[in-house]
Amino acid sequence: MASLHVHADELLKAKVGVLRLSSSAPVFIAQEKGYFRDAGLDIDLKFFDAAQPIAVATTSGDVDFGITAFTAGLYNLAGKGTLKVIGGMSREKAGYPLIGYFASNNAYAAGLKTPRDLAGKRIAVTQVGSSFHYSLGLLADRYGFKLAEIKLLPLQSLSNAAAALKGETVDAALLPISSARKLVDDGGAKLLGWVGDETPWQLGAVFASPKTLTNKPLVTKLLAALERADREYHDVILAGIADGKAPINEKTKPLLEIIAKYTNLPLEQVVGNCAYIDPDGKLDVKNVANQIEWLQAQGFVDKGFGVDAILAKDYVKVD
Repeated sequence: MASLHVHADELLKAKVGVLRLSSSAPVFIAQEKGYFRDAGLDIDLKFFDAAQPIAVATTSGDVDFGITAFTAGLYNLAGKGTLKVIGGMSREKAGYPLIGYFASNNAYAAGLKTPRDLAGKRIAVTQVGSSFHYSLGLLADRYGFKLAEIKLLPLQSLSNAAAALKGETVDAALLPISSARKLVDDGGAKLLGWVGDETPWQLGAVFASPKTLTNKPLVTKLLAALERADREYHDVILAGIADGKAPINEKTKPLLEIIAKYTNLPLEQVVGNCAYIDPDGKLDVKNVANQIEWLQAQGFVDKGFGVDAILAKDYVKVD
């Protein structure tokens, strides 16, 4: 038994900030199946309610690593050199429902039938400069309308945006399927389409503070454990997705149950909410560069830096 204790003492400890969303599925798989431990790590998962506080906590040292969606705030911190991106996580990708465009029943009845029709409408998002806002910017670029034509209503939370949609105080909202499914099932709103089908982009990343990055063994081990989980999640769950849903079978069920446990969702909901993640943990650097430029042009991110400034090049696998 003594040797086991010695081994436990030798594990490198680290805190990882994360949201209880299926877009972080590999993190939960690596923790639950012991991949972090196998890599020589003792990982303490810290759960947050929004993406931006994770970036702040990583900068301040409250957590060693953050795994969440890109935000304007994250880019501003990274631009000052207080955190660096070390790997990719979730993506908006065709065929993998994640964020949807939803119309209120009245707006739908009045002709709002496709994402292209969102020009000139009142649209609820969580925050200005959020991933939802950027998704609308990409949509405007794709269909040749001006983002300024949209009346954007930042309602601060997903539940507020869903309530506004149901209450007909907005024409449309961008929401994750996990937040909107009940609303749509109950007939309270209509699905217009998916961001991943219209404008695929790199949504999430793994990042660390410069202090954490000085501990090369820690960073290398964490990324190796995550990659092992990325690959398994991709090969077991994502490979089986049809019509936006993962099958429930003896192969997928153990992983789906892990995701359900960490996201506090029933298994039936998890299957339709599996975000695409690159099996090698690669980052779409070209798209990240586009995000930074877009956010800088909108005035949400400080000017004077580009994508190269925020990457830890020793670690990032470029897609």
